[in-house]
Amino acid sequence: MARRISVGGEDFVALRQSDSYYVDKTELLYELVQESNNAVTLFTRPRRFGKTLTLSMMESFFSAFHKENREVFHGLHIMEHTEFCQEYMNQYPVLFLSLKDVEGLNFDSAYQRLCTVLSEYCKSVESLLDSPKISVADKKILHDLIYREASAADVGISLKAIMRMMNAVYEKPVILLIDEYDVPLAKAHENGYYVQMLDLIRGMLSTSLKTNEYLKFAIVTGCLRIPKESIFTGVNNFACYSVLDEEFSPYFGFTQDEVEKLLDDFQLSDKAGIIKEWYDGYLFGDTEIYCPWDVVNYAAALLKNPNAKPKNYWKNTGGNAAIRQFFEMTEFDVSDKFETLLNGGTITETVVDTLTYDNAYDSERNLWSILLMTGYITQAIRHNDESEEAEYPIELRIPNREIAGIFQEVVVDQFVKTVNQPQLQNLMNALWNGDAAKASEILSDLLWHTISYMDYHENYYHAFLAGLFVGRGYEVRSNKERGLGRPDLELRDKSNRRAIIIEAKRSESQSAMQGDCNEALAQIEQKKYAANFDGYKQVMCYGVSFYKKSALVKLM
Repeated sequence: MARRISVGGEDFVALRQSDSYYVDKTELLYELVQESNNAVTLFTRPRRFGKTLTLSMMESFFSAFHKENREVFHGLHIMEHTEFCQEYMNQYPVLFLSLKDVEGLNFDSAYQRLCTVLSEYCKSVESLLDSPKISVADKKILHDLIYREASAADVGISLKAIMRMMNAVYEKPVILLIDEYDVPLAKAHENGYYVQMLDLIRGMLSTSLKTNEYLKFAIVTGCLRIPKESIFTGVNNFACYSVLDEEFSPYFGFTQDEVEKLLDDFQLSDKAGIIKEWYDGYLFGDTEIYCPWDVVNYAAALLKNPNAKPKNYWKNTGGNAAIRQFFEMTEFDVSDKFETLLNGGTITETVVDTLTYDNAYDSERNLWSILLMTGYITQAIRHNDESEEAEYPIELRIPNREIAGIFQEVVVDQFVKTVNQPQLQNLMNALWNGDAAKASEILSDLLWHTISYMDYHENYYHAFLAGLFVGRGYEVRSNKERGLGRPDLELRDKSNRRAIIIEAKRSESQSAMQGDCNEALAQIEQKKYAANFDGYKQVMCYGVSFYKKSALVKLM
């Protein structure tokens, strides 16, 4: 058994050679090649669901360049298919290119980044220049790509040109692997040069995928399926498998059995419940799926510290623009639907599984589709993918506690940005003046305009309060050591030499709010939170209790 869990490993050979744990997905090779007849296959999955590692595994298996790495497949499922391995293992030239780093604030900078990516790849196949089988013209293209002297026209045909050279040397058609094909388009849309980037990417892909006599087959990955007429025009035998499709559904992300085996192998089975609560819940096709990035990160943390708490690993891998976009749209109000989702319920929405980035935010339907394809929501029940309709209703839900936390964070952030400023100033005046009744009234009014949760947590209310006070000219400290403990919030108005201490509690019922407020005040006193404010004229201490959308404030 592997001795370690590697976090962030996307190089299959390096992962296997370092004796790191690998969840065996090699059966995909056989199923995809032997049991389908796709010239071009597109897999769309959310970020951090193993797309890059899977393509790296494919390159290692098929590539004639990597025969010395054959031993890394020892003991894996694919080796059970003896005849298939004899026919395909290290038998074909492979071109594997990732576009995940092709981005920029404008088209020129993104184009230069693409040239750099192409240059680095071409350096890895520079030995092609030594072959007498390569034409002089192609050698010049490869040379110019390496040294970033290629014309825009040569960049546009670069993939097909490289494949032509590989075919000439190896006398076999080329397997093309392209990772994160839509990242350049997503970044271009964000920064206002979508049309230029679409034209460039469409040109590169169409020349390499459409009627290309040098192509054995191609496998492409991304988050969204761009309509065929936008990117893959004229490509025959094209198949796309999204989160809605049953085919190949177990191969991206971890299945229940795979997570149970990983936890058992590392004696972490006692953590199965909390890992399921936080990181499970996706339904790809008809398969229950865990986010592999989260499982690996948390398992690695547990091996270092058995008492490690689960946390949100996924949110740090990208922005939450898709969720925030909902709040910026004035054409529709989705707050009631968000409340339903955050309360553990489901909503039924019409979605479409083909989107272009330039119209992704044109309608509420498209926004729900974006959230589904990018992993913020998932199917609640198996969708009947036999429907041939381009648009169809699907029952949707938030997959797990981690994603619910991202939703809550975005809700709080967006509320703070749009909060009524005069009302907020009235709240501050009430607190500085010791008017607890007025502060209770205003806080309750503010809560009324936020998304409602049945399963409120104290950290939600804590974030809500902190967000109200940050950026108002005060020094705001959250859970910092003071006295004999850590008060929830500490506000310092240095110019007026005054401070506020707040301890907040989440109540189980309306009737419990008075007692919880008193408990909060008792904690402030017992822990001496208000001690040692040397030089301050005034220190106000408040206990605050919350129950759903009600707040009660008491002054010590």
